[in-house]
Amino acid sequence: MNETGHVNAPHGGVLVNLLVDERRREEVRAASKDWPSWELTPRQLCDLELLMNGGFSPLEEFMGQADYRSVCSSMRLRNGLIWPIPIVLDLPQQFASKLRHGAPLALRDLEGVMVAVVHVEEIWEPDRQAEAESVFGTTDRKHPGVSYLLDQSNPIYISGRVEGLQLPQHYDFRSLRLTPLELRARFAQLGWRRVVAFQTRNPMHRAHVELTFRAAKEASANLLIHPSVGMTKPGDVEHYTRVRCYQAILPHYPSNSATLALLPLAMRMGGPREALWHAAIRKNYGCTHLIVGRDHAGPGNDSKGKPFYDPYAAQNLLQKHQDELGVKMVPFQMMVYLEDQDRFVPEDEVPTGSKVLSISGTDLRQRLSEGREIPSWFTYPEVATELRRTYPPRHRQGFTVFFTGLSGAGKSTIANVLLVRLLEIGGRPVTLLDGDVVRKNLSSELGFSKEHRDLNIRRIGFVAREITQNGGIALCAPIAPYDALRRELRQSIASTGGFILVYTSTPIGICERRDRKGLYAKARAGMIPNFTGVSDPYEPPLDADVAIDTTNMTPQEAAQEILLYLEKQGYLGGSTESG
Repeated sequence: MNETGHVNAPHGGVLVNLLVDERRREEVRAASKDWPSWELTPRQLCDLELLMNGGFSPLEEFMGQADYRSVCSSMRLRNGLIWPIPIVLDLPQQFASKLRHGAPLALRDLEGVMVAVVHVEEIWEPDRQAEAESVFGTTDRKHPGVSYLLDQSNPIYISGRVEGLQLPQHYDFRSLRLTPLELRARFAQLGWRRVVAFQTRNPMHRAHVELTFRAAKEASANLLIHPSVGMTKPGDVEHYTRVRCYQAILPHYPSNSATLALLPLAMRMGGPREALWHAAIRKNYGCTHLIVGRDHAGPGNDSKGKPFYDPYAAQNLLQKHQDELGVKMVPFQMMVYLEDQDRFVPEDEVPTGSKVLSISGTDLRQRLSEGREIPSWFTYPEVATELRRTYPPRHRQGFTVFFTGLSGAGKSTIANVLLVRLLEIGGRPVTLLDGDVVRKNLSSELGFSKEHRDLNIRRIGFVAREITQNGGIALCAPIAPYDALRRELRQSIASTGGFILVYTSTPIGICERRDRKGLYAKARAGMIPNFTGVSDPYEPPLDADVAIDTTNMTPQEAAQEILLYLEKQGYLGGSTESG
């Protein structure tokens, strides 16, 4: 360690080290009892870990306004060094208003353990719309980075000197969670001077193995499989399954040619800028090359069906800056399988007339959900086994049926009938999370402001997700008036099993005539504030899987419509597995 507290590492380069020594750590802990504390979000925790361990070198703190604005506008820090993604600490307005310039703020992990302290120097409110446009090139909320920035991040940014007390505690795959310094030392021990990194957020199949093998060979380098295991794109395979898949494919590489380590990175899906970012990070981890494929870190298509980024924009941007960064790009196109030759080739090398086979991610998920065969040419049997363990066919999965609709639309009654029918069928535990019952038992302290309504629905969603991922059935019957939050829950729960949105579209006039409690009348008289459909809006869903108007339909008929949909989608009934 040098006089600035940074580390002169093997393979050259200086790594930032924000971790204090034991004496200072004890001083901070002793003094912190009266400090304000902030529990870091999962993204902030990833960012802080990479700040503290040097993965984000040359950054030494969450960005101040000058660096933030320079990065947004020019992909450079104010000192001129390339850095394409803002790294900021975002806080709620109310919390930030209580902070004082120059005062310490304790940063805690999800278990409440203090992992760092930031000495607050700047507090400001950014223009997040402008940030989205600059960094992602769009304000379309279908982009997951934009959606997070505009809908989930907090409106106030702070910066200041960071003192790291300890790295976040990880209990999973500990031998694979190497810091930049540890990974550089490992390369030195192995005698690896040229290392090509493969960034991935998906399981690896045979095409990926062929691609990475060719890339390493082209660069005359050894291979580092370096998956992101922080936040990735919503709906991605969770990292536990992915890491088991990576471990399963390692023996298919020549001995001492490839290794695996995990990167605690919260991806932004920023396309070209993200490719540049990945290269800078991999330089810190001791890599000399980075594989950049088609549409690297791209989030797919926008709301109009057009790709957010040109498929080769990431390659072009990194190639422009690779010499300055000191990381060479190894470009690769998509690999496809030639059935008649039993081999993979880049798509631009396919001989005329050859029969090409491919399986998309959507097709793979469909095969898993239906229990169909996954061809051996596509993936190794060990990988297929791991995927089937995590993604059983739908008739073995847990799922959530989420009702939404006005008060009096019939949600609770239909849900109760459906509960009984599913219990008759058997095979899975079934739990009903009725709106009124949840209000009484989980959310009794909440009112009916939008903030409290959202919190109530998030609580329901949390319980439903736990039930779903553990193989049960959750029936949820709140009003859930806001579309953005329903979509957020779909995204969260669908990553663990099934999510079926049922819209009880019964007109408000019918709902009022059925209102035995007189709630609508009281709301119209001003006696009940924030009443959905009267003094508070209801946003009808455009993505409902089943829509039911109970005006001329009995609860039994409505429940049967939902059961028929569940059977059609494969959640009920027998197996379609082949082998």
